[in-house]
Amino acid sequence: MPGQQIIPTRMELTRLKRKLATAVKGHKLLKDKRDELMREFLELVRENMELRKTVEEGIKNANRNFVVAKAGMSGEVLRTALMAPKQEVQLSHTERNVMSVNIPVFSFETRTADANDIYSYGLAFTSSELDGAVASLADVFPQMLKLAEVEKSCQLMAAEIEKTRRRVNALEHVIIPDTQEAIRYISMKLDENERSTQIRLMKVKDMVLEDAHKYKKREQEG
Repeated sequence: MPGQQIIPTRMELTRLKRKLATAVKGHKLLKDKRDELMREFLELVRENMELRKTVEEGIKNANRNFVVAKAGMSGEVLRTALMAPKQEVQLSHTERNVMSVNIPVFSFETRTADANDIYSYGLAFTSSELDGAVASLADVFPQMLKLAEVEKSCQLMAAEIEKTRRRVNALEHVIIPDTQEAIRYISMKLDENERSTQIRLMKVKDMVLEDAHKYKKREQEG
């Protein structure tokens, strides 16, 4: 029997049965939600791994080109070439709902659509390696933004999965068993009370019949 005080009445029994039905239904819904979140989470993890490989490879190529460009150019020329960026990027942020989790969706727009409008310097005074480094960073930028989106989504989903898991465990191991035990306790008490009432009624009936028999016998003797 649960540790809490239980009043063994039919009204309490009805209330607990409704509570149990709601808990069982909620447990199933939360388990379905947890399983779907896990499926979405694993897909995002796989996507995150692929994006990270792509981004790391792009950054590595850019760094390699920057090192070569720095070796073939003076530091002053390199700093001057990269001092004032030419292209501008505007980031925007929306959300989409996945199983009650609002995950971010990032997008961006450039000031111009010209793919070559990324070089803020004259090509005559710089090395081709610097051009390659700038182009590599420009190429990898969309993947970097997508990686940030996916990693944040993974964090949010992991937190929601943990919260849902705790709720499922609470229903499965605490609320539902305690409610079932309380229902059994009240049912047992009500059955005991009903049997006691029947026994008392039978005793009263026997007493009434016995008194009636004695009264009839006295009338016959009189």
